[in-house]
Amino acid sequence: MQINKYDYIIIGAGSAGCVLANRLSKNPAYQILLIEAGKTDKKMEIRIPGGYGNLHRSSVDWGFSTVPQQHVNNRNIYLPRGKTLGGSSSTNAMAYVRGNKADYDEWSDLGNKGWSFDEVLPYFKKSEHNEDFNDDYHGHQGPLNVTLGKDFQTPYAQAFLEACQESGIPKRIDYNGANQLGVSFFQFTIKEGERQSTAVAFLKPVMHRPNLTVITEARVSEILIESDRAAGVAYLKFGSMQKVYASKEVILSAGAFQSPQLLMLSGIGPQEMLKKYQISVKKDMPGVGQNLQDHLFINVSSLSAQQEGFNHHFKPINQLKALIKYLITHKGPLACSALEATAFFSLSDGTQPDLQFHFTPLHIGDDYVPDLYNTKTYPTYDGYTIAPTLLKPKSRGYVGLNSNNPMDDPLIQPNFLAVEGDLKVLILGVKKALEVSKASAFKSFRKTIIIPKKESDAAIIEHIKKGLETVYHPVGTCKMGYDDLAVVGDNLKVHGIDGLRVVDASIMPTIVSGNTNAATIMIGEKAADMIMAQ
Repeated sequence: MQINKYDYIIIGAGSAGCVLANRLSKNPAYQILLIEAGKTDKKMEIRIPGGYGNLHRSSVDWGFSTVPQQHVNNRNIYLPRGKTLGGSSSTNAMAYVRGNKADYDEWSDLGNKGWSFDEVLPYFKKSEHNEDFNDDYHGHQGPLNVTLGKDFQTPYAQAFLEACQESGIPKRIDYNGANQLGVSFFQFTIKEGERQSTAVAFLKPVMHRPNLTVITEARVSEILIESDRAAGVAYLKFGSMQKVYASKEVILSAGAFQSPQLLMLSGIGPQEMLKKYQISVKKDMPGVGQNLQDHLFINVSSLSAQQEGFNHHFKPINQLKALIKYLITHKGPLACSALEATAFFSLSDGTQPDLQFHFTPLHIGDDYVPDLYNTKTYPTYDGYTIAPTLLKPKSRGYVGLNSNNPMDDPLIQPNFLAVEGDLKVLILGVKKALEVSKASAFKSFRKTIIIPKKESDAAIIEHIKKGLETVYHPVGTCKMGYDDLAVVGDNLKVHGIDGLRVVDASIMPTIVSGNTNAATIMIGEKAADMIMAQ
């Protein structure tokens, strides 16, 4: 029989929530409840790295979209978010990137004690079991397997590394080591050809613990606030509203879109927004939902003279062959991410990169019609893509409400490219990607560059506005700090509300210089340590 009182209630079994469930339930004196809105992670494509493209707009994706983006041709830009055990770590491209040392030192400089790079590095190492690097920057005893792509690699990846070096970007063996800048093969959360989500790495191994309860398909509708304290949560499961209570803390790990949404639905947020939707104001907190940041990228694609990439594998017969090979050997094109290599570089000759290249041995054509997140729309002739990625956007957006109904999607307004400097950096990124695409290292592969079609600034701007997408790295909407827009302190406790913490990517005051999943896992590790130590 399920009890209705726990020590800790964790909302969201995503990248941070699964870490928290593992670490907190290690103490048998604590009763832990983990609540997840999605189903269990049984969908076959989750386990298969190459099944990544079939997870978008599926039963394990929230499938959010922005409001029309004024500076991007008024497009509604798709925002995938994982809706299953493991959250977005079960649906992402599995890239393991910590970011730059300066990212975390900046958090510390903003007044967040304990969050400098030297202080968070032990938590990165605590999670990690690294197959390839053995030095002071990596861990080998953690539950999360990190590896270079060994089970399949196209020859385009090596050409990309050499082409970047031709254009002045140095080779870097390990971007998660002492120096991030340079071009490298990607590191992935994959083990023996299978995805290593936080559900696989952290949650599944401890599901047997008698003090850990996991409820799936349960939609939290409200955090119950009594006398400025989080007393518990209300959730809907199979049409029935349930209430459960926490004697110690409620921990909100619902992600950068839904953590602020749930705070607002619970009466914590900008009072104007709450009053607009007839929500009783428990705590006027103007920063809830503000400070939204995300990484943006744009494709620079070429057709290949040789069929050694991924596109030809989208032909039905080739898909069948790849699946059979994967099921027998756990190798081949389904055993790896869609990404192969990356580069981090600075336009200002600094130590912190302005841009990242994502390199993938596929393309989506040149007519802006195929859906970037639906492989069924991809051409079946080979090519490759360099995607310049804006690492430090100046534009800031917000998450709001569309209604007071907790079943409705949040309102998401990122204000992409609202600050002119963001567009300028992307233009320079496209020009650099074109330079790399024309390097002699690609000579034997390159048939023609297909997008952008022209290389004038005007043509590049048009290309960016027609083809720009998010890398779905939303952060910042429950920012950590002590200014007027801060939602949590450096202990991740919500200001002015006892017994409530936020532990996910929403607490980042500024976005990190790279893919955000590793940093979110680190946040879960550090938060668990702080909670256990109190």
